[in-house]
Amino acid sequence: MSADLAPGAALRQAGAARLAVALEATRAHTLALFDTWRTLLPASMEIRYAPELNPPRWELGHVAWFEERWLARNPERLRGAAADPQVGLCVSVLPQADALYDSSAISHTRRWHLDLPDPARTLRYAAQVRERTLALLATVPDDDDALFFFRWALAHEAMHAEATVYMAQHLALPIDTALPRRGPAAGPAGELTCAGGEMVLGHAGPGFHFDNEGGHLPVTLAPHAIDRSPVTWARFRPFIDAGGYDDAQWWTDDGWAWRQRHSTGRPRHLVHEDGTWQRAAFGTWVPMTDDEPVMHLTRHEAEAWCHWAGRRLPTEAEWQWAALNAGGFAWGEVWEWTASAFEPWPGFVAHPYRDYSQPWFDGRPVLRGASFATLDCMRHPHYRNYFPADRNDLFAGFRSCAA
Repeated sequence: MSADLAPGAALRQAGAARLAVALEATRAHTLALFDTWRTLLPASMEIRYAPELNPPRWELGHVAWFEERWLARNPERLRGAAADPQVGLCVSVLPQADALYDSSAISHTRRWHLDLPDPARTLRYAAQVRERTLALLATVPDDDDALFFFRWALAHEAMHAEATVYMAQHLALPIDTALPRRGPAAGPAGELTCAGGEMVLGHAGPGFHFDNEGGHLPVTLAPHAIDRSPVTWARFRPFIDAGGYDDAQWWTDDGWAWRQRHSTGRPRHLVHEDGTWQRAAFGTWVPMTDDEPVMHLTRHEAEAWCHWAGRRLPTEAEWQWAALNAGGFAWGEVWEWTASAFEPWPGFVAHPYRDYSQPWFDGRPVLRGASFATLDCMRHPHYRNYFPADRNDLFAGFRSCAA
């Protein structure tokens, strides 16, 4: 995927009519996933607790709550990014909705002990909210402020849809038939060269952007080479075969501590039996394909491979320069760990949803790109994803650079 083909670039500036179509398409995907989960789980849709997961019923209810909170219930919805998040809200169509689904007020652990509505009531709530959203959308002007929260609701639902796919992989549930694509595809081999130069990170111009993309950060790029595609299993597997998982010299201190505590000595969802490597894909073991990008790696594993191979992770500036300027730069099959910490750029201003970025400026790394499970509206070369370095439930890999 190249920057000019990234669907999210157009949707960030979409008018009301196109947003209505995108909202409906995203909701159809959400409901297809939810229906698939209902066929695979008990009637209550209860699952075993895990720190990376939310209860499935909570996920859908929270998506509806977020949409209602920032649109139908928000008297300042037409002010866009200038809206006051403390303004009094209108009443929800679901009694006690704030006490059930407000992620800023309800801790992750507590979500597992709430008396949530049953699946049918959760679906009705989501449908009621969406009906009100589309009615509002039909009345607003096509300007960035008026459409800001509609675009946010679309992106937020897409994020949670992908999180639901992570959850299915974690639980080995066969939901892949509900996905537009069932796994990452191969990209071109080789690398691109950058002669270096000046660039600026930070959103400029009209359209929607996330608050952590705002600001203005001048960057000087040194000459370097960067992989055309994320690292494949064919490139990564020799590191495993050479005992790289058992050799501390390749790991950072934090990475080696993670390796000692958590790793089996191979990437997650990978086994080697009878001379064949296989990976788990939604409850099924499939043969590893050498030209597929690596996936379910922590940032620690990506760094260790780079040290072993005499390479390094790209900064997010290097990644973005290549995505915007270099022909033959393939991205969008797996999220990609970078060498950059998630931090605000000079001039950062938090958007009304204060908890989206500000609480996470804690040194965790940035991921760039998208994965095969990412919906179109979230595919954008400026998008900054961010997770702790030890997460391996994500559809994440990496690409490498040489100075």
